[in-house]
Amino acid sequence: MVSLVFVVLHPLNTINLWLEGDPEASGKDVLYLMILFFAIGCWLVFNRYQKAVNSAVPFTWNGPDAADPKWDSVLIPNASLDSHLTQEELLPAVQLEERRYITSFDPATSMHIGTFIADSEADIGNKIERATHSQIIWRRSTFRERKRVIRSLMKWLVDNQDVAARVACRDTGKTLVDAALGEILTTCSKMEWLMNYGEAALRPETRHSNLILSYKKSKVYHEPLGVVAAIVSWNYPLHNAWSPILASIFAGNGVVLKCSEHVIWSTSWFVGAIQECLRACGHDSDLIQLVCCWPEQAEALTTSPFIKHITFIGSEEVGRKIAVAATVNLTPVTLELGGKDPAIILPDTDLKKWASIWMRGIFQNAGQNCIGIERLIVHSSQYDELYEIFAERVQRLRFGSVLSTSEEGFVATVDCGAMISTQRFRTLERLISDAEDAGANVDVGGKQWHNAYLPGGAYFDGTVVGDATPEMEISQTELFAPVAVLMRYEEIEEAVDIANGTKFGLGASVFGPSQSQCIKVAKQLECGMVSVNDFGVFYLNQDLPFGGTKSSGYGRFGGPEGLRSLTLTKTIVVDRWPSLLQTSIPKVLDYPMRSLVQSWDFVSGLVILLYGGGWRRRFHGLVQLVRAASK
Repeated sequence: MVSLVFVVLHPLNTINLWLEGDPEASGKDVLYLMILFFAIGCWLVFNRYQKAVNSAVPFTWNGPDAADPKWDSVLIPNASLDSHLTQEELLPAVQLEERRYITSFDPATSMHIGTFIADSEADIGNKIERATHSQIIWRRSTFRERKRVIRSLMKWLVDNQDVAARVACRDTGKTLVDAALGEILTTCSKMEWLMNYGEAALRPETRHSNLILSYKKSKVYHEPLGVVAAIVSWNYPLHNAWSPILASIFAGNGVVLKCSEHVIWSTSWFVGAIQECLRACGHDSDLIQLVCCWPEQAEALTTSPFIKHITFIGSEEVGRKIAVAATVNLTPVTLELGGKDPAIILPDTDLKKWASIWMRGIFQNAGQNCIGIERLIVHSSQYDELYEIFAERVQRLRFGSVLSTSEEGFVATVDCGAMISTQRFRTLERLISDAEDAGANVDVGGKQWHNAYLPGGAYFDGTVVGDATPEMEISQTELFAPVAVLMRYEEIEEAVDIANGTKFGLGASVFGPSQSQCIKVAKQLECGMVSVNDFGVFYLNQDLPFGGTKSSGYGRFGGPEGLRSLTLTKTIVVDRWPSLLQTSIPKVLDYPMRSLVQSWDFVSGLVILLYGGGWRRRFHGLVQLVRAASK
C-alpha cells in the first residue's frame, strides 16, 4: 500500500515542483515522470487494442491439406512446362463434357494441387446477380457493423498467419518471409487503416460556399455504388484479393472478384475465409463472389451493366483490354499496371549501408513485384563498387521451396522462391542475351536454374546485368523477375532522364547522403510514388493513395482517394435559413423576359459586383444592377 501511494503521490509532487521551478525537481524525477506517462500511454493503447480484439467475432476456417509442408501429391506435368499437352492429357480422370477446367500447380515443385471448373458466362452472370441481391441489404449496414467484420478478419488472420502464409507459398512458390511481408503485414495495415480512418474518409463533408450562395449550405456524401469488380494478379493471392474486397464492402458495396487462373486454389480459400466471417457476423456471404475463368469469358464481367466500378491489377496489355470493355457501359476503372521502377543512387551514397534495401527491393518475391526495383541508376564513380557488391551477394542467393522437407524432416532455408511459371523464361533469357550482345556485363545468372531436388520447379537464377544502357530492351521492359539491372550516369540530370525514360511511371526510390537533395530529385520523377532512402514504404502506409501514371495506369486505390473511388459522390445543397431566405427569380430575369438589354445589364452588374476587383468598380456594378432592376 505504501508503494502504491508513492507511485501516485511522487509524480504529482514532482509536477508541482517542476511547474513552480523548484530545483528539487531533479532530472531523475522528471525522467521518472516521463517513464510513468509513457507506461500509462502504452497501457491505454494496449487496453484499446484488447477491447478491439475482444469485440471480434471468432470463427473457424481450417487450412487446406496442401498447406502442410509434409503434404504430398501425384505429380502431373505442369502445363507451363509442357504447353503442348492437351487438357484431356492433363486431366485424364475428369469428364470434360462441355465444361472447361483450370488446374493448379505448386510452381516450386510442379505438384498438382487441384482442378477447378472454370466459370462460364452464365456462371458469372449468376454470381453478379447474387451479389446484387445481397448488396441491397448490406448497403444499409452501419460502419460499426462493417468494422466488426474487418476486426474479426484481422484477429483471424493474425491468429492463423502461419497457415495463411503457407497457402500463399504453396500456390505461388514464394518464401514464408515474403508471404509475411507482402501478404500478412500489408493486409493487416489495410484493415487497421479501414477501422481507424475509413469512416472519417466516407463521412459527409461540409463544403465552403461563395458570396452569391451565402444563404445556402452544401454537403458531399459518399454512397455505395452497388456491386463492383476487382480483377487481380497472382503475385500476392491473399493481399490482392483481400485488399479490394475489404475496401469495397467497407464502402457498402458487393464485390465480384476475378482471380488469376494461376492462383485459384489459394484465392478460393482466402475468399472463403471472408465469406465465413460474414456468416459468423450475421451477414449474407453472397455479398462476395469469386470468379475464375479463361480470358474468353471475362467480358461477361467487364461489360456487365450491373458492375459499377472495376479495379484491375495486372499487365498493361490486359489493362488496355479491360479499359476498352468498360466503355460499353461507361464503367469507371482503376488501373494498376506494370512498372519499371528506378532507384537513383546519388553521388557519395554509402553503398554498403543501403545494399540490403536494394537486395530486398529487387529480389523479394523472386522479383515479382509491381513496385520492385528494376533499375539501379548509380553514379559512374561508384558503379564498380556497387557491381561488386551485387555480384558477390546475388551469387550466394539460395533458391528453393520452403514447403519441401528433407528426409530428416527439416525445411530448407531459402532466400528466394519460384516464379509463378516458366512461361516467360525464354523471353527473359533472350532479353539478357541481347543486352550482353549490346555491351552489358552478365557475370551472374542469366538463365533458368534447375533445382536438382525439385526438377519441376520454375526457378530463374538470380541475375546481375551490368552496364545496361537506356536503349537496351532490357532497360525498357518490365522483367518481373529476380534480375538486377545496373546503369551508369555522370550528371544528376542524366540520372533523372534515365529514370523517366520508359513508358512506365509507377514507383521510384532516391538514395543519397542529403535528404533535401533526394527530395529535389524525387520531385522531378514522373511517377505516382517515391521513397527517399527506402523502398516501397508508400504501400505499407495505407493512408496513401497507390497508383501510377503513363503506361502504369491511372486512378488510385488505398487511402481516402481509393476508398472514395468505390462510392458515388453525391452533393446536396439546402437553404441555410429556409424560413427566412430562399432563391427567388428577379422580375428582370423572369420568363418571359421583358427586355434582353435590361436583363443583360442586370446580370453584368451582378458579375461586376461579385468579382469586379476594387471597391469602386464593385460599387459601379451595384449601381448598374439596381438601375436595371428598377426599370
